[in-house]
Amino acid sequence: MFRLRALHCYPRRVFHYGAACRDQLLGQLQACTSEDQVFDVVGKNKAKLSVSHVSCAMGLLWQFQKERPQMLRTTELIRSHPEFLTLRVLAENKIRLMEDVTVVDMLYNVLRLSVEPHDSLVQQLMTEGWNRLQRFPVTTLSKFSICLSEQFLYYSPLMGQITEIVSQKLDLIEDARVLTTLMTSISSLVSPRLRDALIEKADALLDSMNPLHFNNPRRIVQFLRNIKYTHRPLLEKCNHILLQNIPHLDAENLSIILGLYQSMQYNSCDFRLAAKQRLMELMDTGTDPVSFTKLFASLGPLAGQATREGLESTALSLADDLNAQQALAVVETLEDIQCRNLQLINKIVSILQKNLDVYRPVEIAKITQVLIFLHCQNPELFSRLRSILLHFLQGSVYPYEVTMLTRVLSMLPSPRMEDVVISRVNAVLPQCSLNDLNSFTMAIAKWIRNDPTYRHSTSSKYVRLLQTLNRCGHDRLQKADRLDLVLEELKYISGEWFEEILLEETIAMLQRLIDQVSWTNVPDLALFLTRTNYLCSPLLDRIASVAIDNIHKIHYSGTYATLLPFAVFNYDPPKVDELFDACIRHFTPHISSFDPHLLVLMAYALAVANVFPEEVIREIFSVDFLAKLDAQLETLPYALNMRVRLRLMELNRAVCLECPELQVPWFHERYCKQLQKRNNSSVSPVQQQIHRMLGEVLGGINCARVAVVTPYFYTVDFECVLDHHQQAVPYSEPSQLLISEDGKVHWDSGSARKESTELPPGARRYVIALDFVDSKSFCKNSQHMKGDILMRKRHLEILGYHVLQIPHFEWNSMELSSQDAWKEYLRRKLFTELS
Repeated sequence: MFRLRALHCYPRRVFHYGAACRDQLLGQLQACTSEDQVFDVVGKNKAKLSVSHVSCAMGLLWQFQKERPQMLRTTELIRSHPEFLTLRVLAENKIRLMEDVTVVDMLYNVLRLSVEPHDSLVQQLMTEGWNRLQRFPVTTLSKFSICLSEQFLYYSPLMGQITEIVSQKLDLIEDARVLTTLMTSISSLVSPRLRDALIEKADALLDSMNPLHFNNPRRIVQFLRNIKYTHRPLLEKCNHILLQNIPHLDAENLSIILGLYQSMQYNSCDFRLAAKQRLMELMDTGTDPVSFTKLFASLGPLAGQATREGLESTALSLADDLNAQQALAVVETLEDIQCRNLQLINKIVSILQKNLDVYRPVEIAKITQVLIFLHCQNPELFSRLRSILLHFLQGSVYPYEVTMLTRVLSMLPSPRMEDVVISRVNAVLPQCSLNDLNSFTMAIAKWIRNDPTYRHSTSSKYVRLLQTLNRCGHDRLQKADRLDLVLEELKYISGEWFEEILLEETIAMLQRLIDQVSWTNVPDLALFLTRTNYLCSPLLDRIASVAIDNIHKIHYSGTYATLLPFAVFNYDPPKVDELFDACIRHFTPHISSFDPHLLVLMAYALAVANVFPEEVIREIFSVDFLAKLDAQLETLPYALNMRVRLRLMELNRAVCLECPELQVPWFHERYCKQLQKRNNSSVSPVQQQIHRMLGEVLGGINCARVAVVTPYFYTVDFECVLDHHQQAVPYSEPSQLLISEDGKVHWDSGSARKESTELPPGARRYVIALDFVDSKSFCKNSQHMKGDILMRKRHLEILGYHVLQIPHFEWNSMELSSQDAWKEYLRRKLFTELS
């Protein structure tokens, strides 16, 4: 009996001992302060390790790595340690015993420790997670979605199931971190309905979360970027929270946020200025390759010249220590800041050249493009890049990748297009967007220009491929049935092929889908019409009607794009005054929230339409606003910077001439003189022809002055003065044409600087400004003159000119095909139209 009792008691003793042992092991693991200590405990207790021990050990290994700066992490050493293999084998054998949370935690940790996705442990954890997916709590589901994203499984069936679960359980999610993580993970698969529901939920959770948790709004911005949907109210709310957190953000996070904003074309002046200040404070911390690369990438495009030179000097001193990814980040920044430091460029190029084998296709394409922009002189490197691009292209099956590789290949010196390019392009054409098709045509055009055999073969491979592209473009437009998707494809499209082959059909397609024009897509449609310079009355009328009825729903910043085509095209439908009034009433209360550069562009567009809201004008020409604008301009890309400066000058001129009662001073004379020096325009053959004939019509070449600069710095093509008998009054010094060293003809800058305010004696009647109006001054599809040309005419008339215009289609018409006909045309202009 005692033996029997002993046998019954033994398992109980073993159980108590095992529990104590496990508790002791767990305590030992939790007391570890380094990876070596963890591996030491694992090595001494291999036979005793349970699921909880293995999970704890894996979690500690990642935690120790996470606490270190990127450059001090040792994941490779961990993965090569013998006891790490022990942990992996034990984990793999105990997967079925793991709780749901443990399965996902284990997967998350091993991926963070850079275990390859094809590793058997990762594969089995993924399978187990998939089997348990429906019972995961949302917190665990969120972490599991991160694991899928890290393996680039954005479009996988498993991510599709997660998307469906999120849709079903969205009302139960009350943690902003959980929600925003899921949003970024499933962004590739959300429907419009789920998109709107996620945005509404995120908006509500942002109000209740701790504002110091800046990763939540950052992930929301990333989600909006991923789905290519600029939801302004939510974006503004995220930006407000991120602004509050500027003092806590490091260079890496600032770089990520600035990159997201840039890719969304979202400009926040306050954020850019605050980020610049914060990055300047962090400059002293960027002393190692990792931290400096992030600082350089984020601060370089925002900094002034002196700061950039300091950054370039530091980059040169650290160049030898840069790895492949850091060198890529540096060279991309060199492109952004338009660097001309040849020593630095050559140093970074040598690092890139050593690491070409490790880059992915998109990175090789970016490197090639950047080096071309930086005027790198290295034929051997470009030859190697070309071989790598062709190799990637041959194995590519993704339309976006084939498009990208083909476009970059066309930038490289090459006598002709290889068959592999034609093969891959033909293979992906049925899946390509309009923008992809447009990219292919631009690439083919470059090869055509470089291929000497093209002219001798009308049925060449180029012609056949272009015909296929044309057919695909037409098919895509004819089958289009969702306006929002089409507008997304049209957002960045441009070039001769689109304008000549598809523009008319695109406008017809937009009219076919006109019932889908809504307040959400009005700004995008208006921008497209403005960009293509196509005056389509039905579409503009629809835009005006929808905008007026829904103006309270359109974000105040969207009013600029909405109004733009009406101002640019000088389009004046019955509802245009109502539209302008509605938009002005809507955005005026928010003028202090506008980015300075956007408010300048808005006011200029209104000025073109001869609309000058006093509150807006006084805001722009206040000292505080101009100071803020100056600070912002330093952080903007060069092209946008120059455009805004020009528009501010033109707005200043318009206000001075048309609204003198506002007493805004003219402060752009120095700027205009600098602009005039840089832009000494050459004379077109047509202008030379008109100048000679004017001399014959008026009785002498000295009766017409050319390129006359007026007060407020308009340049008039031709100026002449008629007395009260309508006789031409000669100028004391005839204007001359100068020929520069490059063989181009220019106006005599001496005569051009003279103003016409002092008239010759006896000239009391007409000071005539005669302008040749080229095709750019008219809408593409009509002889309808654009708004800026009419604004110029108004201003010249205010300055005392009688303005006569020579439209290009009249001067170049069949009717005017002889010298006598042209001269008779000029006589009618000068003497008949004025009487």
